[in-house]
Amino acid sequence: MLNNLYHDRRCQWSMYLLFFIVLAVIPLYVTDAFLLNQFALYGVFGLLAVSISLCWGAGGILNLGQGVMFGLSAYGMAMTMQMQSQDPVSNPIPPFMLNNGLDHLPWFWTFFQSTGGGIFLSLALPTLFCLLFGGLMFQARVSGPFFAIISLAMLSAIATLVLDVQPYTNGANGISPPMPLQVFGRSMDPYAPGIYWLVFMLLAGLTITGKLLTQSKFGQIVQALKNDPERVRFLGYNVALYETLIYTISGFIAAVAGCCFTMIVQYVSPAQFDVAFSITMVIWAGVGGRLSLLGSIIGALLIQGGQSYLGDSFLNSWMLILGLFFIVVVRFLPKGLTGLLEAGLARLGPQKAITRDDASLMTLKLGDRA
Repeated sequence: MLNNLYHDRRCQWSMYLLFFIVLAVIPLYVTDAFLLNQFALYGVFGLLAVSISLCWGAGGILNLGQGVMFGLSAYGMAMTMQMQSQDPVSNPIPPFMLNNGLDHLPWFWTFFQSTGGGIFLSLALPTLFCLLFGGLMFQARVSGPFFAIISLAMLSAIATLVLDVQPYTNGANGISPPMPLQVFGRSMDPYAPGIYWLVFMLLAGLTITGKLLTQSKFGQIVQALKNDPERVRFLGYNVALYETLIYTISGFIAAVAGCCFTMIVQYVSPAQFDVAFSITMVIWAGVGGRLSLLGSIIGALLIQGGQSYLGDSFLNSWMLILGLFFIVVVRFLPKGLTGLLEAGLARLGPQKAITRDDASLMTLKLGDRA
């Protein structure tokens, strides 16, 4: 066992509990509706950071195209919300389609006339995309920088497609549902505390589920294959299957974030497929600590909070500052800010000469013998 308190599970869960307690009491002290809406949006960024941390930190899969799942689900939710404001008999066609010369509702839009069906598709289609795309890539043993480049190319291709089919997606103008999402007869007001609580519960639930997943045998296998999949393959495990599963789980969390994003801002555009935005997700995890779900969330909150309050001052220079900061962190803190915490706690007790990857492999071997 590692003696560092950073790796003590009781200490880890205590930090998670403290963090989510702090988030839970925010609506009790914040009464400004706009600020609460911003905090809910930060929760969406936290979900995206968790998805990157699972995929890159736990699974070792550098995914530069997470915006695909985020954007697809965001568009799906926007289509659902748009169809809620259309009368299926007297006014079934959204105004932007009429402006683009369409005289009938496209067949694939009809699936979003049902609120439940639209939400389901918004989550299911990006997840299915991950399952198919990931399965093809990992079965062919595409990994490392090659997978990162292909995922980035896929993101660019889909962004171009969304722009080109303007009559169906409104092109660069995006989709602006005129009304908030209606669920069970209730309006999900994006400036009410209810939307914050929804995002908070999703963030807490999916983060805790991800944490439990990384501590399970499945998580041990995924972490063991991160640096040397051949060692795990020789133990008899299907590496491609585990890589596909962790990639798909990551994509599902990104899809949840996309749905929440549209509910909060009531707008979606090809900017959600922007390459810079997907790379920024990776920067969140890298700065906070990609090996820690909580660290990745904190990284997202710090960077997006900094952009909100400093971005207007630095304008176009902000991306340069962010890139420089990321380079400094990668060079001097490869484990991010949580790595700095880990190093500090290491001084409190002696460490055994064993790496985390070796520990994961030992766990797998002992589990197979049991």
